[in-house]
Amino acid sequence: MDNYITGAAIRRLHEKKGLTQQQLASELCVSSQAVSKWENAKGLPDITLIEPLAAALGVSVMELMSGDTVSNQNISANLMWSEFYVCPLCGNVIHTVGDTVISCCGITLPPLEAETPDEYHCVSVQQVEDEHFLTVHHEMTKAHFISFVAYVTADRIQFVKFYPEGNAETRLNLRGRGLLYLYCNKHGLMKLKI
Repeated sequence: MDNYITGAAIRRLHEKKGLTQQQLASELCVSSQAVSKWENAKGLPDITLIEPLAAALGVSVMELMSGDTVSNQNISANLMWSEFYVCPLCGNVIHTVGDTVISCCGITLPPLEAETPDEYHCVSVQQVEDEHFLTVHHEMTKAHFISFVAYVTADRIQFVKFYPEGNAETRLNLRGRGLLYLYCNKHGLMKLKI
């Protein structure tokens, strides 16, 4: 794991919760000297104490590990800050707005970094009535295929999942300015400004 609990995070979190070292130690059934060692980087909590420590501090294990607490405030988020995640084991596709920690199949997933499509990932868009017919010119075999496309504007997202041996084409309503994302299972995420 890339992160481990820091003494500064433990101190900040227990002080924020209004707990003394002694109170935290009592809640975890350890000595106050143990908590002091953690805070002064002279020791680390035993792995069996991670979940009880997080619970005592009123945070999730992920928040404890990263040292950042999540405050659930109704902050207006712009969909243009969209991030996509794809699990390499099950293929699950996850969309978020802004920074987050995503885990699937026991793996913490990094957000996909979007590249500009190359000549092997060409997209054509034709207006059909009040929508747009989008085609990704790409092979759709079980080994190499386009998994999804998504059109993102500041206030909406349109998401279409594709499957191997099908066609990588769909109708979308491309109103306003936005970003068109496509995901190739071998070459990753790509985006175009529309």
